[in-house]
Amino acid sequence: MLAGRAARTCALLALCLLGAGAQDFGPTRFICTSVPVDADMCAASVAAGGAEELRSSVLQLRETVLQQKETILSQKETIRELTAKLGRCESQSTLDPGAGEARAGGGRKQPGSGKNTMGDLSRTPAAETLSQLGQTLQSLKTRLENLEQYSRLNSSSQTNSLKDLLQSKIDELERQVLSRVNTLEEGKGGPRNDTEERVKIETALTSLHQRISELEKGQKDNRPGDKFQLTFPLRTNYMYAKVKKSLPEMYAFTVCMWLKSSAAPGVGTPFSYAVPGQANELVLIEWGNNPMEILINDKVAKLPFVINDGKWHHICITWTTRDGVWEAYQDGTQGGSGENLAPYHPIKPQGVLVLGQEQDTLGGGFDATQAFVGELAHFNIWDRKLTPGEVYNLATCSTKALSGNVIAWAESHIEIYGGATKWTFEACRQIN
Repeated sequence: MLAGRAARTCALLALCLLGAGAQDFGPTRFICTSVPVDADMCAASVAAGGAEELRSSVLQLRETVLQQKETILSQKETIRELTAKLGRCESQSTLDPGAGEARAGGGRKQPGSGKNTMGDLSRTPAAETLSQLGQTLQSLKTRLENLEQYSRLNSSSQTNSLKDLLQSKIDELERQVLSRVNTLEEGKGGPRNDTEERVKIETALTSLHQRISELEKGQKDNRPGDKFQLTFPLRTNYMYAKVKKSLPEMYAFTVCMWLKSSAAPGVGTPFSYAVPGQANELVLIEWGNNPMEILINDKVAKLPFVINDGKWHHICITWTTRDGVWEAYQDGTQGGSGENLAPYHPIKPQGVLVLGQEQDTLGGGFDATQAFVGELAHFNIWDRKLTPGEVYNLATCSTKALSGNVIAWAESHIEIYGGATKWTFEACRQIN
C-alpha cells in the first residue's frame, strides 16, 4: 500500500513540474522525491526549479560576454583606423613646414606643453622669420648707438674697435636679410635653403648679443641700478627673466611698468606670478586678438590698454581684495575700472615671478605663442593701491616718483635667461 502511495506521489509531482515549466530544455526527465503525506507536493519542486534558473542565468551571462567581446573588437578596429589617419596627418604636417600650429581657447592652455621651441622658427613662414630677425638687428643697432654715447664720454680704443667690428657685422647681416627677402620675392627659396639661412643668421645674432652684452657690462658699474631695460626680440619659450624675490601675501597691490612693443597679434605676457597649485595667481597677458587681460587666481578682467604701436607706454594696474575693485592707467591717465575681480582672495606668497613668459607650471611650462615680444623697464610692485597722483608722477618721470616697496626695479633683483638682454634705459629721455 505504501508503494502504491509513493507511485501516486511521483505521478502528481511530475504533473506539477510539467505544469510549472515554461521553457523546453529537451527531453523531460522525471525526478521522484519522497515527501511526507501531509506536505505540498508542488512546493517540493522548488529545488529542481532552482537548478533550471541557475542554468538559464549562466546562459544569459555567456551571451552578454560574447556581445561585449564583439563590441571591444569593433572599438579596436575603430581605434586602428583613427591611429592610421592621425599618422597620415602627422606625416603630412612634417612635410609641410609652413603649417603653423593653431591653439584653441581664449589664452589659457593646458599644463605640460612647454617644449623647447628653438626650432619652431623653421615652422614659421620664412618671410615672417626674416622680418623678426630684421627687428632684432634694429634692436642691436640701437644698443650700439647707446654704446657710442657711452664711449664718447669714456673714450677707449678697445671699446671703439669692438664697436666698429660689431657695426660691420650688423651691416653684413642686414645685407643677408635683404638678399634673402629678394630671393623669397622672386620665388627661388626652398625649405632647405630657408633653414640654412636661418641657422647662419641666428648664429651670427647670438654672437653679436654676447659681444654687445660684454661691452654693456662695462657700463654697469657706472650707471644707477634702475637705469636698464629688458629686451625680448623674438617670440620663443626659452627667453625670459626671473625676479629673485617672491611676493608676500597681499590684500591690495599696484603693479607698474614701461613697455614698448609692436608685436601682433598680441604683445604676449609682460609678467606672470605662479604659486603652488595655481599657475595664474597674477598674470598680465595679451594673447592673439584678445585685449590685454589681468588674471588674479584665474579670474579675468579685460583692460583698455593699446600699446603695440612701437612706442614707450607706462601702464599701472591697481587692485584691492575688498570687492575685487581694480583700476587701469595708461601714460598716467585712468582708462578703465571694475569690480568683482577675485574679491576677498589675497595674493598668495612664496611663488615665482617671471617677466616675459606665461607660466603653466611653477616657474615653467612656457609657450612661445604667449611670450612677450618687445622691451620692458621699471617694473615695480606695491602692496597698496597708489593714488592717481602717484601714478601720474611715475608716468611723467617726476622726481617724486616712488619705487616699489615690494618689488623695486634693480639689476641686482633680476636674472635673465635664453638670450634676453639688459642694457641702459632712461624713461624720461625716451618720452621727452
